[in-house]
Amino acid sequence: MTPLLEVRDLRTWFPIRSGVFSRVSAHVKAVDGVSFKIGRRETLGLVGESGCGKTTVGRSILRLVEPTEGTVIFDGKDVRATEGAALRDLRKRMQIIFQDPYGSLNPRMTVGSILSEGPRIHQMGKENEIRDRIEHLMDRCGLDPVNHINRYPHEFSGGQRQRIGIARALSVEPEFIVCDEAVSALDVSIQAQIINLLLDLQDEFDLSYLFIAHDLAVVEHISDRVAVMYLGKIVEEAAASDLYTDPRHPYTKALLSAVPEPDPQRRKNRILLEGDVPSPINPPPGCLFHTRCPSAGERCSEEVPRGFKVGEGHRSFCWLEDEAGVHPKTVDA
Repeated sequence: MTPLLEVRDLRTWFPIRSGVFSRVSAHVKAVDGVSFKIGRRETLGLVGESGCGKTTVGRSILRLVEPTEGTVIFDGKDVRATEGAALRDLRKRMQIIFQDPYGSLNPRMTVGSILSEGPRIHQMGKENEIRDRIEHLMDRCGLDPVNHINRYPHEFSGGQRQRIGIARALSVEPEFIVCDEAVSALDVSIQAQIINLLLDLQDEFDLSYLFIAHDLAVVEHISDRVAVMYLGKIVEEAAASDLYTDPRHPYTKALLSAVPEPDPQRRKNRILLEGDVPSPINPPPGCLFHTRCPSAGERCSEEVPRGFKVGEGHRSFCWLEDEAGVHPKTVDA
């Protein structure tokens, strides 16, 4: 089956300028060779520590940040090669829900104006048709169309503002939505409500999600597949059930060991990583994780690991898979 979105070898580097003439002296390698696919009505969870490049991946796909290299194919169209009116039409099909429910809404616009702005720009009907649509979306997202449509963002709680952000993303009838840490700023009880809302909307509107988060417990409940990022690269990718029951990369194991266990009788062996995350300006040679990995060997500091297939749809970028000799088959990075 042809994927809705295919990302191949995506790189997004930010230049660092110095000196009198502001010459480029180095680059921040925020995203450094990321590849994945997302099918129709599928959710890919993208997880990792803060600063690993998750948000930059999502923004690069939508060209809110211009990628340095790589290919982004959406429904057979090259996003990076699209310009002008064609890009505007493509962006109508690709939307984003931002992390900050307080900073992502214009404080000078009412909810009605915020939600109708996109449909008006894309000329999606007459004024009464647009109003009917946004009222339906407000009701569907848990907002009161009668009492809320003429209010301003500061009159709402964080959870209500995120519902406005979700309704805004849906207002132009997209097929793919980047959920950029969409629940991380919310209370735990509100997080569960928003997750359930996103799942219901996915079924109703046939949506595909790139769900970016740092909380693996949240990602488990919404994702079909999960990709783990470290320092600008994907280190493991698998179906959600496989990743949580059989993690293979040492970094994934360390992240999962930090997830709180609700049952006090089931204690985990916590894996404590030593040292700090290396700088994306000057990443280490070989495997990027070898400076903190408890299982690192000499090869890890010299060679960049290939992607090893360790199961159906499960790949791990770790030399331990090669040394084990159990799954010697490699896949494209």
